[in-house]
Amino acid sequence: MMAVVALPKCMVAALGVGGIARGAFSEQATNSVGWVQSAVVGKSLRWSFRGRTRRESVRSISSLNLRAAAASSEGNGAAGDSKDGDYDYDLVTIGGGSGGVRASRFAANLGAKVAVCELPFSTIASDTTGGVGGTCVLRGCVPKKILVYGSQFGHNFEESKGFGWSYDSKPKHNWRTLVDNKNKELQRLVGVYKNILKNNDVTLIEGRGKILDPHTVDISGKRVRARNILVAVGGRALVPDIPGKEHVITSDEALDLPSRPEKICIVGGGYIALEFATIFSGLGSEVHVFVRQDKVLRGFDEEIREFLADQMALKGVNFHFGESPTAVEKGSDGKFTLVTTKGSEVADLIMFATGRKANTKNLGLEEVGVQVDKKGSIQVDEYSRTSVPSIWAVGDVTDRVNLTPVALMEGMAFANTAIGNKPTKPDHRYIASAVFTQPPIGTVGLTEAEALDLYGDIDVYTSSFRPMKATISGLGNRTFMKIIVDASSDVVVGVHMCGDDSAEIMQGFGVAVKAQLTKAQFDATVGIHPTAAEELVTMRSPTRKLRRTASQKVSAGGAVPAV
Repeated sequence: MMAVVALPKCMVAALGVGGIARGAFSEQATNSVGWVQSAVVGKSLRWSFRGRTRRESVRSISSLNLRAAAASSEGNGAAGDSKDGDYDYDLVTIGGGSGGVRASRFAANLGAKVAVCELPFSTIASDTTGGVGGTCVLRGCVPKKILVYGSQFGHNFEESKGFGWSYDSKPKHNWRTLVDNKNKELQRLVGVYKNILKNNDVTLIEGRGKILDPHTVDISGKRVRARNILVAVGGRALVPDIPGKEHVITSDEALDLPSRPEKICIVGGGYIALEFATIFSGLGSEVHVFVRQDKVLRGFDEEIREFLADQMALKGVNFHFGESPTAVEKGSDGKFTLVTTKGSEVADLIMFATGRKANTKNLGLEEVGVQVDKKGSIQVDEYSRTSVPSIWAVGDVTDRVNLTPVALMEGMAFANTAIGNKPTKPDHRYIASAVFTQPPIGTVGLTEAEALDLYGDIDVYTSSFRPMKATISGLGNRTFMKIIVDASSDVVVGVHMCGDDSAEIMQGFGVAVKAQLTKAQFDATVGIHPTAAEELVTMRSPTRKLRRTASQKVSAGGAVPAV
């Protein structure tokens, strides 16, 4: 394992080639949890920053510490290998996404002189375009969630009939209006992120960064020297090398199409593929999803995987399991044919959501000795340090847990370690996450298979029910919940849900699982009525008890009966 040296108030530089992480909305500097939705309807964001005077005082003290470290450190890759005056910055960060901005802001607040390098803004990333805010804010979670909101109305109109609403004609959707308003919001957020950097005295340098040596970065022809370099460039969509791949789109293009396709084929069974499937289906498109395996969402709990696919199919999504793409052909009529191992399908657009890879091409990493794996992901130690002591990396580019809140957490841990003289390891245990399909998924902790493998003896509580809203709408919507308990300690080690408001509900239960609360403590909690969430504190009898020697299935007492 690589050695980790905590540097007191050291200098770091941030370089940007565009993009970082997915999974949460943006830099967490707002007073509103639902800031994306409120921003769309025009509510303001309230930002607060530390005062300049205090930061300048911290920086002055930090400079003394840096000089002391330089005098006493030999060969640690950060201090002692160059005179203090040789550096333009304490930190240069390559990548102005969520992780890079968070790390740079915290580093500056700890007294470091910081610069961030990022490419010019564009809704679609390329080798020459990116934008402050990164993947999540500009072409990931935020624009996707806006489209999710828009697509939900299609189902809401249908549900409203049971509640007495009627329409003289079927509501019509204007795709261009949605995309234009989404792009206006992205432009606003780019300004918000630039202000975050400016108000924290972080220098933004626009251009493409390339590492020349352990302390030098070339930014579109301009060379800057930094005591430490942080790489936070995120990832890019990966399209398999098959004939006709030039005809497909990825999630980048899907968020900025000039018009909505009447029919679309989506290749992939992960969360990105399924989220876009429900977006287009909700807006009225015919959607076909091609999945190589026999189930969607590899790595998620098995029951959640099956339940979601069933619910999506009820809403009109067509699944093709056990099919892999072999070619994409363009017809003379402008339509496209997806050829698979089992047949073919003609559509207006073919979208591939078949994974992502680290955006490390032409960064100069290998030339300076930074170790990367075969997919290009940067290898780091438990403190986010690479094989070159003065170069660090956080976020999707390291391929640890590819979620935006994780990149934020890793960025803060890095700042504490490299700048704050407080070695901090990112904690990747019990990270809650969501899939914004319709219905959405919320999950935290271990799957049933993982818990059984780790603990051997587990109790599993499940409940599948028709929520109150569906009893009036008459639609087939259902909700599924699952709690997994270590039988020997009674500690809840996993909570999974698929149904309306799953993501909002799971944030709170994520705290409970992280705190290692027991099932008895769940049971002692008084529920909020009438809500779906109360079911998670009222499931009294296990659906099954699984033991090392044998499994015993018992009746699901306490479950809400199907209506």
